[in-house]
Amino acid sequence: MVPVITLTTDFGTSDAYIASIKGVILTINRRATIVDVCHSIESQNTLQAAFILSTAHHYFPEGTIHLAIVDPGVGSQRKAIILKTSSAFFLAPDNGVLSYIIDELCPTPAKPPTPTPPDLEQRKLNADLEAVAITNPDFWRQPVSDTFHGRDIFAPVAAHLSLGVSLHKFGESISCLYAFPILRPYHDTEGNLLGRILHIDNFGNLITNIRSSDLPGEEITVEISNQHIHGLSHFYSQTNGLAALIGSSGYLEIALKNGNAAAFLNTSVGDEIKLKGS
Repeated sequence: MVPVITLTTDFGTSDAYIASIKGVILTINRRATIVDVCHSIESQNTLQAAFILSTAHHYFPEGTIHLAIVDPGVGSQRKAIILKTSSAFFLAPDNGVLSYIIDELCPTPAKPPTPTPPDLEQRKLNADLEAVAITNPDFWRQPVSDTFHGRDIFAPVAAHLSLGVSLHKFGESISCLYAFPILRPYHDTEGNLLGRILHIDNFGNLITNIRSSDLPGEEITVEISNQHIHGLSHFYSQTNGLAALIGSSGYLEIALKNGNAAAFLNTSVGDEIKLKGS
């Protein structure tokens, strides 16, 4: 089977960074299929990259290699790692960019929300997961740039991995990775469900951290930015004006028919949303 390598980065498309990474991969394995997940992650926004990757990786064939490079600490002592799961490989800096993947595979109890962004914490991996720190320079492109590990370390390692090189040839095994605590919805003292905006997509839809399984039913009232939305819609054009619906990622979204909900509501990632049962 032709190997698949996906790319998620904050490199944008106006420079040659992405082309350089693809060139390195194809020089080592010309049969590789390279798929762009997203290159418009906000600069150095590891949590946004973590969320975007979490919404895409399930749809790829078994054995896919997911390369996620959002790396504010490039050139520093942060580890470069490979995480092997039952269905895929994930290559990334050990800086929280795999937070949703790790939380999905090694869930932790919900924590009370904090007024400041959560700090990274070390998470011990389950026994059925394998991870290595990428320390063997035999598989790196030389010389290695201190500012472009995506091209000189991650890309060649991903290419060699796609050729069947054993995971443990790339470095020593590790049992813990860094991850951000994942914000989960919670109930206030009045029984309302409180959530947060996780992501604003290209259409201006607000994607929250409230999953369909969190909802008490369809007879709800959503409060956001002093606006009230009554009930759930099933598709975007069903309701004139603002609509609340479960999107394709399985999370509650707020959308505006023929418009941009984020601009209309003047909301940002991290803003609160409240659900009341009827």
